[in-house]
Amino acid sequence: MKFVTNKELFADYSRTAAKELFEKTTYPWEILPMISGFIMKLGPSLPEDEYEKRGDNVWVAKDAVIFDSAYIGGPCIIGHKTEVRQCAFIRGSALVGNGCVVGNSTELKNVILFDGVQVPHYNYVGDSILGYKAHMGAGSITSNIKADKKNILIKSGDEKIETGLRKIGAILGDLTDIGCNSVLNPGSVIGPDTNVYPVSCVRGVVPGGSIYKDAEHIVQRQ
Repeated sequence: MKFVTNKELFADYSRTAAKELFEKTTYPWEILPMISGFIMKLGPSLPEDEYEKRGDNVWVAKDAVIFDSAYIGGPCIIGHKTEVRQCAFIRGSALVGNGCVVGNSTELKNVILFDGVQVPHYNYVGDSILGYKAHMGAGSITSNIKADKKNILIKSGDEKIETGLRKIGAILGDLTDIGCNSVLNPGSVIGPDTNVYPVSCVRGVVPGGSIYKDAEHIVQRQ
């Protein structure tokens, strides 16, 4: 199955502080149960001249911009020059990279955002990994649990991978762009450099380098 491994989705692991997690796993969803513990381990080792500790298990880069109305729960790390805007709700287990935007009323939970990620307006991102410079348009969300509460399968055509996890949102490769008001169903994997049309309902694996118009119309970028 193509476009589902770490190596296929993310070109440069140095664009996240979680580099070692990607190096020791094959599939990105294998990392999801490790995020909280990794932040707890990494946080205390961050240089005190670059990061300040804010409350329980929350470390924020001193050059990050955090609006007063934002809520940040631990464990969490916010990277350099990242903006966490008005009424953002970070519930914990969030590793947010450098130069990111977590926008107004956006909610994060158990996520890794590579450097340069933008989730700028009314997004829900849970149990997900967003690659370098991935962007989610206003109102686009990840759905992270099936209605029947069964474990999630990663599906591409007739191929299936058992994950053993009940909660997986979406995995976005580098430079993906999700259109406004789209829903990424549990276990969606979007290959790198792919655009998803606005108001889409995405399920399964979308190839890299493509344009997703709807489930029946996925074309390669020219």
